[in-house]
Amino acid sequence: MPDQQTLFAIILMALTTYLTRITSWIILRNRTLSPRAMAILKSSPGCVMLAFIAPYFASGNPADLMALGFTLVVALRFPMPVTVAIAVLAAAIFRHYLG
Repeated sequence: MPDQQTLFAIILMALTTYLTRITSWIILRNRTLSPRAMAILKSSPGCVMLAFIAPYFASGNPADLMALGFTLVVALRFPMPVTVAIAVLAAAIFRHYLG
């Protein structure tokens, strides 16, 4: 079980992602949006998650930085669910071998 701070961060990320989507739906439900505006709205939950994760990678841990770089390469080729699964596996492997 994660510690309370980690659990609180996960709950806040989920809540923020949900609120972002539901609020945009409520505000924009009767409007026609351009493809560019739709792309921005679809990427906003990922941006919220990245805002939580980014400071962790600024720690300078080589294993985490390598996992981040590997994830960036994978993200260019695969869809989000596959990228997340590979990223978690890569982080676990790099942390195991590099500490």
